Amino acid sequence: MTLKTIATTEAPAAIGPYSQAIQFGSLLFTSGQIPLNTDGQVVSQDIEEQTHQVFRNLQAVLSAGGSSFSQVIKATVFIKDMNQFAKVNEIYASYFGDHKPARSTVEVARLPKDVLVEIELIATTSVEI
Repeated sequence: MTLKTIATTEAPAAIGPYSQAIQFGSLLFTSGQIPLNTDGQVVSQDIEEQTHQVFRNLQAVLSAGGSSFSQVIKATVFIKDMNQFAKVNEIYASYFGDHKPARSTVEVARLPKDVLVEIELIATTSVEI
């Protein structure tokens, strides 16, 4: 199997030496998405607005890779302040509905561009889960 780089202009360009996502066989690995618009600007300093932007970016990357939120296997959430977890979790649940992929959530000291949340996903491109 070969690696395929996934890229879309519907999500912000990578701000370092990495890809928006890599496909390996039927698996799609997204890089962590932070709340940047397609111009590379942080959308706000509000955790709810940032989380929605992260999910818009993830949706664009998943779509470019032939996948969707219903095909996500594993999510990793990095959050600056665990006191904001309930807000992030509520928004997270709204994007996944009844589908509940495996997940880890980690509070971190700092994220790129001093954002409040970053999320990365592993999804399948072959079948609905």
